Amino acid sequence: MSDNPFVKGQVILIDKPLNWTSFQVVNKVRWLIRQHYGLKKLKVGHAGTLDPLATGLLILCTGAMTKSIEEFQGQEKKYTGRLKLGATTPSYDLETEINATFNYAHITVEMLHEALPQFTGTILQKPPIFSAIKKDGKRLYNLAREGKTTELPEREIMIKEFTISAVHLPEVEFIVRCSKGTYIRSLAHDFGASLGSGAHLTALRRTAIGSYDVAQAMNIEQFEDFLMQA
Repeated sequence: MSDNPFVKGQVILIDKPLNWTSFQVVNKVRWLIRQHYGLKKLKVGHAGTLDPLATGLLILCTGAMTKSIEEFQGQEKKYTGRLKLGATTPSYDLETEINATFNYAHITVEMLHEALPQFTGTILQKPPIFSAIKKDGKRLYNLAREGKTTELPEREIMIKEFTISAVHLPEVEFIVRCSKGTYIRSLAHDFGASLGSGAHLTALRRTAIGSYDVAQAMNIEQFEDFLMQA
């Protein structure tokens, strides 16, 4: 089956559903392809993790194209999202319960816009402890769920755009264009802190990676239909 197009190598654009891990998407797509073509094995990988509570563009590479994953990972990402002021969570999003509340009555729309420039350009960012980064062979989110905390060094990232698209206090909708390695959850957390309050991410959608747009992507059901017609 070396002439199979997925063994030779394909790029698949998937619109990741809510509450799925990126690995679940990879496993599902691999299983669908193997079942359809009767393949015993097939390499499939993704180019950039999306958290379970995020939706949007996930680039999958199959077969020989898995060698290009690092190239895709290095491309600029674009997101739309929503954060909520006045409260923080350990995971910086809705995966964990609120652990602290803050006043946000002093925050104005003008303050929100004035705070944006400090988060634009080359900045240092500390990843959340609930992340897929590995330490001593274990994912940090697994350590965090066991109640173990660890100090993470700040990382240099590039945020090319951070703009506010709508304000319904305490909720703020935003758009971000950024480099590889940027954690939007950390951005939401740090943005809230800069306003003398707290914040956590309540929604996130990746809309583009490089020249690839989520409008070009298929959901899981559409990909299954695509295979049936192949």
